[in-house]
Formats: sequence, C-alpha cells, structure tokens
Amino acid sequence: MVSDLSYALDTFYFLVSGALVMWMAAGFAMLEAGLVRAKNTAEILTKNVVLFALSCVMFLLMGYSIMYPGENTGWIPNFGFGIGAENTAEAALSGAEDAPYYSMRSDFFFQVVFVATAMSIVSGAVAERMKLWTFLAFVIPMTAVIYPVQGYWHWGGGPLKELGFSDFAGSGVVHMCGAAAALAAVLQLGARKGKYNKNGSANAIPGCNLPLATLGTFILWMGWFGFNGGSELKVSDVGEANAVAQVFVNTNMAACGGAIAALLMSRAYFKKADLTMVLNGVLAGLVAITADPLSPSAEASVLIGAVGGALVFVSILMVDKFKVDDPVGAISVHGVVGIWGLIAVTFNNSEATLSAQLIGIAAIFGFVFVASSLVWFILDKTMGLRVSEEDEYDGVDISECGLEAYPEFSKR
Repeated sequence: MVSDLSYALDTFYFLVSGALVMWMAAGFAMLEAGLVRAKNTAEILTKNVVLFALSCVMFLLMGYSIMYPGENTGWIPNFGFGIGAENTAEAALSGAEDAPYYSMRSDFFFQVVFVATAMSIVSGAVAERMKLWTFLAFVIPMTAVIYPVQGYWHWGGGPLKELGFSDFAGSGVVHMCGAAAALAAVLQLGARKGKYNKNGSANAIPGCNLPLATLGTFILWMGWFGFNGGSELKVSDVGEANAVAQVFVNTNMAACGGAIAALLMSRAYFKKADLTMVLNGVLAGLVAITADPLSPSAEASVLIGAVGGALVFVSILMVDKFKVDDPVGAISVHGVVGIWGLIAVTFNNSEATLSAQLIGIAAIFGFVFVASSLVWFILDKTMGLRVSEEDEYDGVDISECGLEAYPEFSKR
C-alpha cells in the first residue's frame, strides 16, 4: 500500500524535476541568443518564449492523450482531446494494486516540459532566416501530433516498447525527434546568405554573445539533472533513491567527458580551444547518456559522453560540407549524438538489443522527418518559410518583432 508520505514525496520529486526541465527553456533561449548575430536576438528569444507556451497548450489539449492512451493500440494511437479522465483522475490511496504512487497531474507537468524541449531544438537550427509566424505554426502539429505519436510508440506502451526498444529519458524520443524535425526544415529552408561560397567552402558566422551562450549551456547542464533524474519516476525508497543518485552522477560525468573530448578535438584540428565546440561537446555528452543514465558506471559514462563530444565535432564539420546550415549545431548535437546514445545502451544494458535499437531509431527518425517535411512543405506553399533577402540582411528583429535586442549597437 502506498503511504501518504511516499505519495507526497514522489509527487514533489516529479514536480521539482519538471521545474528543472522547464528551466532548460531558459538555457536554450540563452544558448541560441548567444550563437546568433545581434540583429536576430530578439526574434529568437520571442520564439523560445512562445514555443514553450504553445507546446504546453497543444500537449494539454491533444498531445498527452495521444501519447498515453492507456492501452496499446498498435502503431496508430487513439486520437483524443484533452488529458482525459483516465489520465487525470486522482486515485485515492486505497491500496489497490494499480493505484498510482504519485499525482497524475505531476506526471502531465513533467511530460509537457519534455515536448517543449523537443521543439526548442528546432528553433536554433532555423535561426536567422525563417519567418516567425511560420515557425510558430509548425509548433502546433509538432507538439499536438508528431511528437506524441512517436512518444506513444515507446513511452506510451506502444509497439517499440513491446519490441524491446530502450530509451530511458529521451535520446531518441526527445532529442533525435527534435533533430529530425529540424533537419526537415533546414533542407527546405536553405542556408543563410553568405554562409557558403561558390566553391562549397563555408564561412564562419560568429555569434554575438559567447558569455550568454556559455550561461545557456550551464543552465541546460543543470536542468538535465531533472531531465534524467526525474525519468527514474520515483525516489521514495532506498533502491530508487540510490538509482536517482547514480543517474545524477552519470549525467554529470558524461557532460564532462563530452567537454574534454570536444576540447581535445578542437586543439588537434584547429590548434585552438574553440569555445563553441566545447559547449556543444557538453551538450553532446548529455544527449549521449540520456538514453540510459542508470546502467553504466561513472567511468563508462565519461567514455559515452566523450564519444558523443568527438562525434559532435566531426558531425558539425561534415554537416557544413553538405551545405546544411545549422547555426547552433542542433542537428549534430541532438540527432547524430542521439543516435549514438541509443546504440550505446546496448553496451551496458543486457536487456537491450542492437536490432531493437536500430528499428527504434529508424522508426522515430523516419516518421518525424517525413511528417515534418510534409508540414514544412504545406507551410512553405501557404505562409512561406523564409523572410525576404532584405529582411535577412537587416535582421529579423526589426522585420518580425519591430524592436532590437541591442538598440545601442544599431547603425540606424
């Protein structure tokens, strides 16, 4: 029987973990604002605030009931509206075997901030040249349907769960999902003006505020303890408390491994310590360990994060070779390293198989990419994806928001 104390404690832990994940929205906002040019800062901050609000509303109205239908309905979940009585009822502590051990409202709060995280990944990849209202229009189908459907396949007890696919806290369900939607957008949107030369070489377009980007990275690093730690779902007994502690330690060590690997790669290739690569190395380490932050040892977590940090360095350079313009490296951090994290699960978790992981990767990435491509295509034909060349040159702060983040630096 669930005691009043354990029920309260697990509910409180869920809510605090959700608040930490919500704080990651500030991290994404600061990171992206620091890595874009000053003339595009106010617009990207506006995107991050409004996408969070829209994501929460759409997941409340439709997404949660799709992602957690209460039973396995195959590859196509039940499409309901609202959270639904079954998912929101506060069951009494009756001692029934299926009684919840925490408030289901806390579960909704924890899940809703995850969907906003997935949407934030898209924001940075399309920065500096996408219309604000087109981006916000995409938030609606992404958070109401696309994210919840693939989330149901695993976390909602759907076919990937039955297959044996394993993704503890979302290397695939959250991060790779966001990266797939971002890649679909960037391929249709095209590169920023002046990013690539006629011979195929890339020009660096520095961000305006690296201290802000660094602050954003530390905020994300801190928020990730709620992201991974909260995914343990319980903390009220000795075994679960120890598991949460292990998750926290492994999450932190993977981030450290990613940072060190990216620094060493930068030193070897550029002969310099590239701060932006180090920041992406931290995030890569975090994404890599998210698929299974419980099973590895702390030492193994450093190695998993380090491989993620090395991969993101190589991936960012390769993405530029293919003229895929991603101003913040989101596709590499969350997509390429998300795939690595899902594969790395098989090294420490004997219940996970490589075949199940690869099927899950293909299903999630394929579905999100195709569905997102279709939505982006429709939006392009109806609203248009890209701002005018003149507005891009002047900066989207003026054209989309009518103000500037740094007016004292204006040349007008």
